[in-house]
Amino acid sequence: MNDLKPGSLSIQKIQQLLRRREVCTDELRGAAVEDVSRRDQDVGSFLTVRGSYEGQSVNNGGTVSKASLNGVPCGIKDNLCTSDLPTTCASQMLSGYRPPYDATAVKLLRRAGAHVVGKTNMDEFAMGSSTENSAFAVTHNPWNSRRVPGGSSGGSAAAVAAGLVSFALGSDTGGSVRQPASFCGVVGMKPTYGSISRYGLVAFASSLDQIGPLARSVDDCARVLDVLVRHDERDSTSVKHPEAGAFASAVSESEPRLNGWRIGVPREFVSEGVDEPVRHVVREAADVFRQLGAQVQQCSLPLINHALSAYYIIACSEASSNLARYDGVRYGLRAESADVQEMFIRSRSRGFGQEVKRRIMLGTFALSAGYYEDYYLKAARLRRMISDQLNGSFEEYDLLLTPTTPTVAFRLQERMDDPLAMYMADVCTIPANLAGIPAISVPGGFHEGLPVGIQLMADRFDDRKLLTAARAFELSTGHHRRRPSHAEEGEMGRCGR
Repeated sequence: MNDLKPGSLSIQKIQQLLRRREVCTDELRGAAVEDVSRRDQDVGSFLTVRGSYEGQSVNNGGTVSKASLNGVPCGIKDNLCTSDLPTTCASQMLSGYRPPYDATAVKLLRRAGAHVVGKTNMDEFAMGSSTENSAFAVTHNPWNSRRVPGGSSGGSAAAVAAGLVSFALGSDTGGSVRQPASFCGVVGMKPTYGSISRYGLVAFASSLDQIGPLARSVDDCARVLDVLVRHDERDSTSVKHPEAGAFASAVSESEPRLNGWRIGVPREFVSEGVDEPVRHVVREAADVFRQLGAQVQQCSLPLINHALSAYYIIACSEASSNLARYDGVRYGLRAESADVQEMFIRSRSRGFGQEVKRRIMLGTFALSAGYYEDYYLKAARLRRMISDQLNGSFEEYDLLLTPTTPTVAFRLQERMDDPLAMYMADVCTIPANLAGIPAISVPGGFHEGLPVGIQLMADRFDDRKLLTAARAFELSTGHHRRRPSHAEEGEMGRCGR
C-alpha cells in the first residue's frame, strides 16, 4: 500500500485494478490521502486535505462500469460547496465556512464513487491568473517551483500535474481551467455553457462561469464529463446537452482520424503579444492536424481584439453584484462595530483581498448612473457581436486552433504589481466564455522545460467533436505523457517521459 499512488493512475487503470480485484476502494482512498499529505508540501495545491476517507457518500454497489469513478481520487476547487469540507474561495471573507450541502457537480462525482481528497487552492473568489491572490497559500508549478501554476484553478491544475489526483474540478470564467492547464501541462476543458450545473458554485460572473475538469489525458477528461453533464432544475442556466453520456465513446478509437475536417487558425490569436515559442508550437500543432487528414488554414476574427476589454467590464460588473451579499450581516466575516455602516465597511475591507476589491470597484463604476450606457451596455453589445462572429466561423470550420496562453508560466511575483499584464494571460481564452462555446487546452509542446498548451474551440454543443480532435492530437504527439520531476536542479526542474 505504501507504494500505491492512486493519483498518478488514469481512471481506466484504476477501473482495471478494481475489476481484477488487485486493490479495493478503501485501499485506494487511504493511499490517496496519505500520498497527498506527504507530497503536497512542495507543491501547495491543496488548502484542505481530508483527514480520513470516512463519511463520504459513495456508491460502491453494482458492477464497475466504463463510466464509473469508483475509488478515483480527485480534487475540488475551493469555490465548489462541500458539506464535509470547508469552502473558503481562498478568502478571509469565508475562512472556515462549511456549507450545509454539496454542489451538484460534487454530488454527481460522489455518486459515481469518486474520492474527494480535498479542496484545492485558487485565486480569491476565482479572480486571478496565477493563484497568487489566495489568502491562505502559495501554489507552485510542479514543472518549476519558481513559476506560477496559472489561475484561478491553479491548485487543481498543479495537483493533477504532480500526480496527486487523477483529475480535479475547476471553474472557468475567462480561462481559469484552460490557462492553468496550459501552464501545468495537463488537459483542461470548459464545456458548452450550461452543460454542468453551477448549483453550489460560488458565483463570480454568472453569465460566464462554467465548471470544467482538469486531467492528464483527454480520455480521463471525457470520462469525468460523462458523469457531470446532466440537466439540473436547480440551476436556471442548466441545459439538456444533446451529447450527454457520449463523451467517453468519442475518444474510444485507438487511432482517430480527422479526414475532411476543417480547422481555422485565427491570425488575431498568433499576432504580436504572443511569444514566438508559443506561436511555433501552434504551427507545429497545425502540421499534426494536417497529418491527421484535416484541412488547416488561416482565418480572421477581427472583433476578438476587443474581447478582453468587454470581458473585464462584464465580469467585474457581475462580480460587483454577486459579492454584494458579503456584507458582514448575512454572509462571511463580520467586523464588530456599534455602527452598522462602519461594520459593513470594516467587514468588506478586512475580508476581501486587493484584487477582489479592485474588481468590485471597477464593476460598481461600470454599473453606476451616468456610466452604465458608456461601459456596461457597450460591453454587452460588443459581447453579442463577438459571439456572432465566433459562431459564424463554425459555418466554415469544424474547429478553431489557437494558443491557450500568450506565454509559458511566468515567475512568481512577476506580475503582481502589474494588473494589466496579469489580465493579458487570459487574452486567448476569454472569447470562448463570452460566446458560451466549448474549448479545451491540451499539451502542445515545451519551451525550455515548461509546458505550452494549444486551445481548440468548437460550436455550441459540439463538445464531442472537440474531444475527438483533442484525443487524436494527443495520441499523435504524446506530449501528455511527459511528467514533471519533483527533484529540481537549480532554476529549471527536470522532466521525464
